[in-house]
Amino acid sequence: MKTKKKSVKTKKSMKTEKKSIMARIAESTKSVTTGVEEKDIKHWLTIYIMGKAYKVPAVLTIMQAMEYAGYKFLRSCGCRAGFCGACSTVYRKKGEYRLQTAMACQTRVEDGMYLVQIPFAPAEKVTYDIDKEDYSASVFLKYYPEIARCVSCNTCTKACPQDLEVMDYVQASLKGDFSSVAEDSFDCIQCGLCAIRCPAEIVHYNLAQLGRRMYGKYGMPEPEHLKKRLGEIKSAKFEKELRKLVNTRRKELEKIYTGRDMEKE
Repeated sequence: MKTKKKSVKTKKSMKTEKKSIMARIAESTKSVTTGVEEKDIKHWLTIYIMGKAYKVPAVLTIMQAMEYAGYKFLRSCGCRAGFCGACSTVYRKKGEYRLQTAMACQTRVEDGMYLVQIPFAPAEKVTYDIDKEDYSASVFLKYYPEIARCVSCNTCTKACPQDLEVMDYVQASLKGDFSSVAEDSFDCIQCGLCAIRCPAEIVHYNLAQLGRRMYGKYGMPEPEHLKKRLGEIKSAKFEKELRKLVNTRRKELEKIYTGRDMEKE
């Protein structure tokens, strides 16, 4: 009887336990990875992949639906959770002329979707050494002169799956406002959809990366706690503890690691 109660308690705790992001992803792709009986699917819709029609369950994301249809992703996929920017997709809805863009792992399919995957954005990335560059707007124009052609059409912002104000940080770069460039582009996943849609042929995400690097080196004040820690390292304050860790056996290290203080969610 005691064993039975323990088993029931375990199941209950498992239900209330917060699911990890990987568990949620696994659950959402279950129909693709394990198969699904047609009788268990209540709603179907038709999508077009490279011009060919496929009947797929209505609950799937674009990526899941393409895999359900038999496509195997060797590239154009990564985290499957909206973080890596690898699954850029261009699509058009039934009865609409306008092209739309999205991340295939974030967007659910709709009936009549015409889908095209984009393996990568063929945008040139320039090479530079920020230690030799001036902290001024001229650095943006030096490496990305096409920003001067920006007509403020806001197409880049509309294309962004992260809902970033892309046009705003392009305009900020023209003014030499490194802080705004860094802040407005901080959540960029470099999917390339902004560059693909831009009529001025601006490579927004590379421009933003240059801005963040320059701001990090020249614009942000060095934190006091960082100065303190660097001084402690230089004075060999942690040398004794480091030698101890180096000479500790693996099992003991694992015990130390799992027992460490962690921030609560």
